[in-house]
Amino acid sequence: MLDITGGDEDTVRAVMSALEERWATSGIVPMRRDPGEPGVRARIYADVLRPGREAP
Repeated sequence: MLDITGGDEDTVRAVMSALEERWATSGIVPMRRDPGEPGVRARIYADVLRPGREAP
């Protein structure tokens, strides 16, 4: 499980996308904003021992 925090949704989405290229992950997941906290958060699940999907 990886918790990702970034300043905006585009940054968090880019991080999730890059991780998905390297490892088998749960993909691009919904992001959340916590009241009173800066930034955007997402939680993904990744199999860091298994390589990512093959490119088409």
